[in-house]
Amino acid sequence: MKSMTGYAYRETLKENVTVCLEIKGYNSRFLDIYVHMPSWLSSLESDVRKYISSRFNRGKVDVGIRLKEENVKVSVSVNENAAMAYKAAIERLAQALDIKDRPCLEMILGLDGVLETNRNMDVEKYWAYIEPCLAAAADQFDAERLREGKYTEEDILSHITILEEAVKNVSAHAPVIEATIKENLRERFAEFFGDKIDESRVLAETAVLLMKYTISEELARLSAHLLEFRLEIERNPSPGKKLDFLSQEINREVNTIGSKTPLLEVSRAVVEMKNALENIKEQLRNVE
Repeated sequence: MKSMTGYAYRETLKENVTVCLEIKGYNSRFLDIYVHMPSWLSSLESDVRKYISSRFNRGKVDVGIRLKEENVKVSVSVNENAAMAYKAAIERLAQALDIKDRPCLEMILGLDGVLETNRNMDVEKYWAYIEPCLAAAADQFDAERLREGKYTEEDILSHITILEEAVKNVSAHAPVIEATIKENLRERFAEFFGDKIDESRVLAETAVLLMKYTISEELARLSAHLLEFRLEIERNPSPGKKLDFLSQEINREVNTIGSKTPLLEVSRAVVEMKNALENIKEQLRNVE
């Protein structure tokens, strides 16, 4: 079992290129990947997404990539049309406002689009620097999620044990529930008919009430769901979605048991099961 939250940071230096890579993980129902990297490397975003989706199945994964390169070759060009347009616009504004100042070169050079820089580089070659750093960070991120997931699994299983013990407790009281129904029904018949009780009618009414109030089917389904819950954790490395579904089914059976049985002991067990299930559902929000 793995948590969806985690953090990893890796920094590598190869030749004259330093790659700084950070991965953050958050809860999410699905796999949501967010990549932050320099705009001139945007063509590599699909490669980053593909790699992350091959490693993780669920959660919000935030990837930040920064590159520092020494002695990079950069060509600078001047957009003369943009510079002249800026100058003309500023002069018209100065004239309209009756301001004698005129735009200086430093001001115009600082305006957007006047100076254009081009990095003379093959973007694809930078994937050779980024990929090993990404893999190392993903390994660290995965280990962190696994470490946190181990504690989450232990906590969830402890509450599953509480549920299983509560089911045993309720099952032990099932015969008492049936005996109570029979006794209450017989007492009501005795109130109306005295000693002239029609045993066949008592049995028929008892059968009807037992069909309505017996919880044997709910207990059987609940036990099956709890067993499946444990098996899913053992066999599925990313059981979050299936466990969400099973917790809903468990909740349905617990609620039905609570509504069918008037015994105080069973009501107490139902409260314990609901409390344990709420703790499980809270933990499942962070399970991949």
